[in-house]
Amino acid sequence: MDVIEAKSIIENFYDKSKVEECDEFMFIEALEYLIDTEKNPHDMMHLGGHYYGQKRYDLALKYYEMASAYDIDEADECLGYIWYYGRTGEKDYEKAFNHYSKSMKRGNLVSAYKVADMYKNGYFVEKNYDKYVSIIKSLYPKVKNARNLGEPLPEVFTRLARIRKEEGDTDEAVRLYYIAKDFLAQRISYNAFFGNLNIMKWMIDDLYEIIEFDKYDFDFYDMYYLLKEPVKIEFLYRRTKYRIESMIEEGACVIKFNDKWFRDRDEFYAKARIGDDLLTSVYDRLKDFEVI
Repeated sequence: MDVIEAKSIIENFYDKSKVEECDEFMFIEALEYLIDTEKNPHDMMHLGGHYYGQKRYDLALKYYEMASAYDIDEADECLGYIWYYGRTGEKDYEKAFNHYSKSMKRGNLVSAYKVADMYKNGYFVEKNYDKYVSIIKSLYPKVKNARNLGEPLPEVFTRLARIRKEEGDTDEAVRLYYIAKDFLAQRISYNAFFGNLNIMKWMIDDLYEIIEFDKYDFDFYDMYYLLKEPVKIEFLYRRTKYRIESMIEEGACVIKFNDKWFRDRDEFYAKARIGDDLLTSVYDRLKDFEVI
């Protein structure tokens, strides 16, 4: 393998509609080769991110730490996540705060809202809700015109929506939720990362605490609200009608779709497909949702 071949393998990996085990093996081999030969911290971040998405957090930690040595602020952001959530089995809020703060000082907006969260929750630092609110409000003008789907508009907007709700401005809270929902749906269509799906789930749950659900007018992600309980839903995709059914089994709400069973909402949104297409990747082409 040489550098040109390695880069070609990595590029082709993302063009595959269905990734086989051998494809992933070659992808990892190619990235490891580039890291060994070129010492590029962005390749370290790339491989760390791949392992993080697979929930192989010990390997993600290894490559994020390698990249952090090159003062890559995204590496400190990611290390903050690993220690904040205890991804490798141990939470360390001091390490999380230090990594997030280091990244925040370089202008990283994700790290900034996570520092805000730590003040809100009193993790490592003394609890300070006013500081949390101040940081989140300061981030709003920096993300409100975001166009890049990687920018943290949904993360900031959902936090600000909760603040506005507490302040009594429910109309503004709803507006923020709807903008965040649309932005996040587009992001998920390219990357159904579990963290993005969790944000969507929590957002939908929050939204329908302050407005009434309309079972005659809802969309793909609104089903997060419905699929918590037994329900039958039909929708159209490419002129074909499909049915989703949720039911209680052994105290849990399981979901059936396309003759496949999913243990909960999370697994359904992460894995449900029509043919080779994840539903999340074609969400905007799913039409005429109806509770039956």
